[in-house]
Amino acid sequence: MTRTVSLISRVSTDAVAPADRVGFWEDHNRRALVGLTCSPYSERGLLATQTNVRFGELRLADIEGNEHVIERTPAACRALPKDSVFASLVLAGEAVFYHGQGCLTLRAGDLALYDTRRSYLFGFAAPMRQLLVDVPREVFTTRCLPEGVARPRRFGSDTPRTAALLDTLRALLTRVAQQRTGAGRDDAVLDLIRALATDGAAPAPLVVAKDFVERNLPDPGLTPGRIAAAAGMSVRHLGRLFAAEGDSPARYLQRRRLERARRELADPAAHHRTIADIAHRWGFASHAHFTRVFQTEFGHPPSETRPT
Repeated sequence: MTRTVSLISRVSTDAVAPADRVGFWEDHNRRALVGLTCSPYSERGLLATQTNVRFGELRLADIEGNEHVIERTPAACRALPKDSVFASLVLAGEAVFYHGQGCLTLRAGDLALYDTRRSYLFGFAAPMRQLLVDVPREVFTTRCLPEGVARPRRFGSDTPRTAALLDTLRALLTRVAQQRTGAGRDDAVLDLIRALATDGAAPAPLVVAKDFVERNLPDPGLTPGRIAAAAGMSVRHLGRLFAAEGDSPARYLQRRRLERARRELADPAAHHRTIADIAHRWGFASHAHFTRVFQTEFGHPPSETRPT
């Protein structure tokens, strides 16, 4: 099934009078994300933007701003209940996350996982950006951790495994934030969060491998060996993971290239590109080979895909 990434809201404080920005931001977050209070620490006041999208069962908030602190107080938790787990990926700036059991320090690239039913303070001392995944708690306990999040947790690139998982999560969420459609993006995000939270095998290594393929489809030198290395596994283990889905790394790579080439061939905006150009663009070194495998995959030659 193909899930569409749909825009919920997009707001900015830039056009709001400085004295009204905090109230505007708190009101918007109360309606679109979570009830909280905000304190800016810049002489220019709060300068912030937020874009909210829905994808599958999840929501994503892309938030940028100058230095500020947000706080979800115990009173806010009672008056404005929110039954979700947030996974906040810091893309820019450094942050501190205070909670009832301690304090986390986050750098760009780190992920914080926390329960919105409990109070917290999130502070940014410099311009920041974060991609925040809103996971309904019922979805989180079903798909990620049955026991939920007992206390906030930080995940950083401390090991090659977590670095690969976080890099893949960042790439996936960036594509969602750009409102690009795709199949199972919410499933992939939940798989990655589960793999981080459980430190278990999970199906996340296959997600990492497929994401690496997606980002490198035009490279004619992309091989199962390079895919396996990027996912931190042997070629044999990579083959076993794909075999469990009735596939192989080479077949998956060729199919994804063919699908992207077919999409471009059908696009009227690409009418000026030759079939050979499009084949080369998606990693096929030979026009003849491309035509042959395209015919086998789709039952007709590439020329019949072009709009008339």
